Amino acid sequence: MRTYEYNVLNASRQVWLASLGAAVVTRDWAQSEAGSVFRNLVKEGTLVESRTIRIVGDRIEGSFAMANSMWKRARSTMQSTIRQAADTAVTLVQSNLPKTILPVKLAASKAAPAKKTGKARKAKAVKRSTRRTKARTAK
Repeated sequence: MRTYEYNVLNASRQVWLASLGAAVVTRDWAQSEAGSVFRNLVKEGTLVESRTIRIVGDRIEGSFAMANSMWKRARSTMQSTIRQAADTAVTLVQSNLPKTILPVKLAASKAAPAKKTGKARKAKAVKRSTRRTKARTAK
C-alpha cells in the first residue's frame, strides 16, 4: 500500500472513532443532565405560549369590538342617509305635482271593480254552455 492510501484509511478510521466517542459522551450527558435541561425548556416554552395566547386573544377581542363599533356607525349613517333621501323625494313629489292629480289617481286605484248582477252572471253561463253544446254536436 502506498502511504497516500494508508493516510486516507487512517483518517477515515479516526473520524469513525471520533463519532463513537461523541455518541458515548452524548449518552452520558443525556443520562445525567438532559432530563433537567429538557424540563426547563418545556417550562419556558409553556410560559411563552401562554403569554402569546393571551396577547393574541386580547388583540382579537379588540379587533372584534372595533369592527362592531364601525358596523353600527356605518349602519346608522346609512339609515339616516336613506331616510333623508326618501324625505327629500317625498317633498319634491308633493311640491311639484299638481294637487288634482294625486287625489284622482288614489281614488281610481282604490275604487272597487263593479260587481256583476245575478242576471249578467246567468247570461254568461248560458252562453258558455251553448258554445260547448255546439262544439259537441259539430264533432
